[in-house]
Amino acid sequence: MRGKGLRFTLAVALIAGLLAGCSQGRNKEGSSSATASGHTEQVTLKVGIFDRGNAPAGYTATENYWTDYVQKNFGDPNNIKVEFVPIPRTDASDKVNVMMSSGDAPDIVFANTSPLTAYGYAKDGGLLPLDDLIEQYGPNLKKYLGPALDSGKVDGVQYSIPGRRVNTGKYENLIRQDWLDKLGLPMPKTTEEVYQTLKAFKEKDPGQTGGSVIPLGFSLTPASIEPIVWSFIEDGLTDEQRYSLSESLGYPLLLPGHKEAVRFLNKLYNEGLMSPDFSLDKDEKQVFQDVMTGKVGMYSDNLGNSYNATPGIAKVLTQNVPGAKLVPVDPYTNNAGKHLKPEYDPTGFFLMVPAASKRGVEAIKYLDWMAQPDVLNTIMNGIEGEDYTLTDGVPYRIESEETSTRMFNANDIAMITQGQDFGSDEKNWAAAAAAVPKEFRDYVVDAYKMSMTDTIRYANFTSPIEAENKYIPTLQDKYDELIVKSIMTKPGDFDKTYDNLLKDYMASGGDAIKQERTEAYAAMKK
Repeated sequence: MRGKGLRFTLAVALIAGLLAGCSQGRNKEGSSSATASGHTEQVTLKVGIFDRGNAPAGYTATENYWTDYVQKNFGDPNNIKVEFVPIPRTDASDKVNVMMSSGDAPDIVFANTSPLTAYGYAKDGGLLPLDDLIEQYGPNLKKYLGPALDSGKVDGVQYSIPGRRVNTGKYENLIRQDWLDKLGLPMPKTTEEVYQTLKAFKEKDPGQTGGSVIPLGFSLTPASIEPIVWSFIEDGLTDEQRYSLSESLGYPLLLPGHKEAVRFLNKLYNEGLMSPDFSLDKDEKQVFQDVMTGKVGMYSDNLGNSYNATPGIAKVLTQNVPGAKLVPVDPYTNNAGKHLKPEYDPTGFFLMVPAASKRGVEAIKYLDWMAQPDVLNTIMNGIEGEDYTLTDGVPYRIESEETSTRMFNANDIAMITQGQDFGSDEKNWAAAAAAVPKEFRDYVVDAYKMSMTDTIRYANFTSPIEAENKYIPTLQDKYDELIVKSIMTKPGDFDKTYDNLLKDYMASGGDAIKQERTEAYAAMKK
């Protein structure tokens, strides 16, 4: 959904296309062709991949060093042409829906969400069962994923392959340390201190922007919204509240504290302390541009993104503004003084094969090849001596234009994992930091540590919530409307505006989800 982590909306968007295709080309056993240990004629395996629009000159998301590597080392030896299908990161759900409805779906599709994705697909016959294929062609997958494979099962049948997520931190908050130093201000440690800091940024304009200062950079994306709204959620939630009042958008709309979070944002907006055109920035491009040109004092981002060589936000900022110092901060606090924040589940992509695909065997062979330690290490780190050096078993990225160009989408190629596990959080954080320019590595480690403080995970059931499948696409738009209009209304009209929009949200499917989740919780506790 518009660059929002391919969350549940993508899952629902996929369903219509999957079902449209599952009646075509599916054999009676629900399996793809079983002739795949060797092909007399070359066959094509289509693999979905993110197109983030960040490819260096001469490269694309589908034609680059790593797609060539895949073809040479996997495709050619198996007489398979691997065709990567671009899926724009910013409107992935719309693009996938079009591909599905047109019958041009890739053989490997993915969703970055909960196991309920596969539950919804499998229930309606839209996915290829993978048990026998993995047993025959996936020994490396089984070894690499181990018991985690079970989270891709529905009623005991393997309908998806859950990728690993080594680091489960989700977001980072960043602030201009040089602005604090110039004004003699301490690092903010509470939400109230954030407010006072933002006011000082606006009044004193330490970046000398000539009146263009944006104290808090903000966009209409989870990376801006979630770190703030979750931080307001009150302490002492019961399990019943977590399960019954959650839903698959990921926002804690019905949990106590959400309204006060939006009221805080309304205050910032009306006092000119946040991005004035946030409602138009649905892919973070504007807020990133404002950061890189030195206008923003504080903002939130997906964990590690700002320090990466690509898109190079921190690096470009320091080039544009000599002396700029962008550092992580964990300041937002709830009623108990905790820095509450969301945490990912320990799974990344859920990889699936549409029931209509003829290439189930080839899909598993491809993912199994990737699961080999030497292959996965090469894709994620590059070539030792050219792209990285080893120190205490941790690969440290060599800073060069050639390496930056080569590695720009390596993580998207490595579909079965997000990060490498080196045996401890500290080593994993160091490894994540080792992939960024040297001057930012300590900041990355700090950001990862902060991202795991006072975390909370979305409450998943082990069976699908049908109302979520039905209403989530509509409710995403309703939530965006609630956020935008509630933030932009006059302070005196806030309660009326927020309450009316919440009422509309609940009438549009929110009540149905709440009721079903309440019933599911009661059944779970029996």
